[in-house]
Amino acid sequence: MSTPEVPPKKQILLNAFDMSTVGHLSVGHWKNPTDRSATKRKLTYWVELAKLLERGGISGLFLADTNGGFDIYGGDVEESIRRAVQWPVTDPSIPITAMAAVTENLTFGITASTSFESPFVLAKRFSTLDHMTDGRIGWNIVTSWKKSAFNAIGIDPIEHDQRYAQADEYMRVLYKLWEGSWADDALQPDVDTDIYIDPSKVRHINHHGKHYKLSTRHIVDPSPQRTPFLFQAGASAEGIDFAATHAEGIFVSSPSPEILRAQIEKNRKIAAEKGRDPRSLKFYLSFTPILGKTDEEAQEKFEALKKNASVVGGLVLFSGWTRIDMSKLPLDEDITTVDSDEARKLRNIFKPTAQTPVWTARLIGEKAAMSDISPSAVGSPATVADVMENWINVADLDGFNLGYVTSPGSFEDVVELLVPELRRRGIYPGAVEPGLTARERVYGKGQTRLRDDHAGSKYKYEVYLEEEPYIA
Repeated sequence: MSTPEVPPKKQILLNAFDMSTVGHLSVGHWKNPTDRSATKRKLTYWVELAKLLERGGISGLFLADTNGGFDIYGGDVEESIRRAVQWPVTDPSIPITAMAAVTENLTFGITASTSFESPFVLAKRFSTLDHMTDGRIGWNIVTSWKKSAFNAIGIDPIEHDQRYAQADEYMRVLYKLWEGSWADDALQPDVDTDIYIDPSKVRHINHHGKHYKLSTRHIVDPSPQRTPFLFQAGASAEGIDFAATHAEGIFVSSPSPEILRAQIEKNRKIAAEKGRDPRSLKFYLSFTPILGKTDEEAQEKFEALKKNASVVGGLVLFSGWTRIDMSKLPLDEDITTVDSDEARKLRNIFKPTAQTPVWTARLIGEKAAMSDISPSAVGSPATVADVMENWINVADLDGFNLGYVTSPGSFEDVVELLVPELRRRGIYPGAVEPGLTARERVYGKGQTRLRDDHAGSKYKYEVYLEEEPYIA
């Protein structure tokens, strides 16, 4: 009797999650003498980080970004500035080419907003980055919600649903530029005829929509992927619908794998209704591991790291995420005894447990400052990998966005301790073929361009049809 074949284990994806700022998702740790987060305004930080991630076989480096400070705590940005909570923030796209120059396989994802710049300008920048990285670039699509960011740009805040409607049109303009403007063989260098480009193969794009109007050819020739690999993280009904239409990778977070599974199933179902292969959507959980060689060593490390956590900085972060002004609560009082709207909202989020029978504002700030509000784990490589495998199996995840407490220390632990354990379990690949694009790293060699079932594929040069102008 033949032995039944054992199906191969899912090969997960790992992104290092960083931001070009001193205090990203863990704050106050610039005080730790081993932390280098305060040097992110130097190119050396990024080059050395890229080398580390490449050495460890990490799939990608994902960089968050923002254009406004957290101004919910206390009603202004003073504490955000004082505690270096995502302030200052430098442009994440600038160091990408330097990192690409010292790596072969590491991919890069950059956050940029559809609300703050014209589609043409963004298309030019990402085409350039895709060229310069040999196709290793991805874009995290955000519509932006901070009022402070809209104030910084100098435009009125856009209502939530309208932002997504506008973003959908924005994407379709980009597909026209990236996919529809240039034929694959438009570049025809010929010394004898003094011709470099055949202009008849560079289509003029005329778009007259509700939100955008432009008349132009794309000014950059087709890059390896044409359209960068597309990430998105919307959790509202509009965000989920947008992701099911446009996203290839989706960033998620959840208090439990069971709750997350229902969310992922919903996303996949909507994508299938739009004609997409639901398995082509790849889900990444935001996850922060604190690693040691043993569980005891990891716990000791966690307690030592906690000494530098900024409680107020954590509350600034948490206030920004939830829009609950934590400055209105006493630091050390049980939230169940406080009579305020803020405390009532918190009681819906933080339930007493055997491990945490009493929740206070100080504890919430401390956990936020340790990147311990989102899913996390403290332990040996085996312990952390057990937690990750549970998330993978129960929630149907495809990968993780790995946060940090200190940099590069947390990422060094991932490379030296966690990756070998994941490989031993057969759920993380070893050496990968060099020269793959960001999309090939996810879908396999040969899938450099958008899949045929993706919304952007109907704008490809060979099938492109000009759309009728929008009429109000």
